[in-house]
Amino acid sequence: MRSAGLAHPRGRRALAYLLVLPLLASLALALGAPAQAAAPCSGRPAKTVSFAKGELRVYKSRAYVCAVTVAKKPGARRAMSVSLQARGGRPVVDKGRFTTRAGPVTVYALNRCVRATGAVAGSSGSTGWILC
Repeated sequence: MRSAGLAHPRGRRALAYLLVLPLLASLALALGAPAQAAAPCSGRPAKTVSFAKGELRVYKSRAYVCAVTVAKKPGARRAMSVSLQARGGRPVVDKGRFTTRAGPVTVYALNRCVRATGAVAGSSGSTGWILC
């Protein structure tokens, strides 16, 4: 004889939630502090430019290039920017007042050179044309 509650698809789904949610909660408790966010860009690191108040990071995947500017000392909001341009194209820019990072910005750059610039509170760094 079958249990009436588990024969119905909603009953099975509810049972699955009841089993999975405690597992996820215990995993979160076991990890302690909140997990750090995933990397802002996909692909492999292609270039890193350090400057006085931050770091410009450029990542390359097959057809795309991504860039992000990261402050060396996260804290109060301050002017930050990141710019990424594929040769022959317009720059993609993210600028504003941020605490930790500006970006990510991504451009299509299959078989094209790119250049990136990052700035944190008046201090900046640039790659020049790379990945040619």
